[in-house]
Amino acid sequence: MWDYPRPPRIEKTTTLVRVALGGETVADTRQAVRVLETSQPPAFYIRPRDVRQDLLEPTSTRTFCEWKGEASYFTVRVGKRELVDAAWTYLDPTPDFAEIAGWFAFYAQKLDCFVSGERVTANEGTFYGGWITSSVVGPFKGGPGSAHW
Repeated sequence: MWDYPRPPRIEKTTTLVRVALGGETVADTRQAVRVLETSQPPAFYIRPRDVRQDLLEPTSTRTFCEWKGEASYFTVRVGKRELVDAAWTYLDPTPDFAEIAGWFAFYAQKLDCFVSGERVTANEGTFYGGWITSSVVGPFKGGPGSAHW
């Protein structure tokens, strides 16, 4: 992933991508995209029709990415389990990322996320939403002391 580009790029994938909470599927697709950015594991974005939006509730949280623009966040709720700010989207991204407008990404720190059946590991920290699989090699930005790499 150190050869991932800066600025980031979008890469389509037909790999099975699945997100779950407590055994309940939140998202499931073979038409996701990965956003590849230097020093970070890929973040997967899933088109809205492949996401159980009935399990999502908007929050007031907003963050800003210099490449993609303003992100809006969602609580994921399944039964009595509630994970605040566990998903995000770019409703009006910058022109270079228009393809992911309204697509959802999920924090592996909070949810059960899978790529081709392999459970992913979240990158360290709470800001970056990259998914680490056996095919992605670090070190990764996100842990203590890595903010200014």
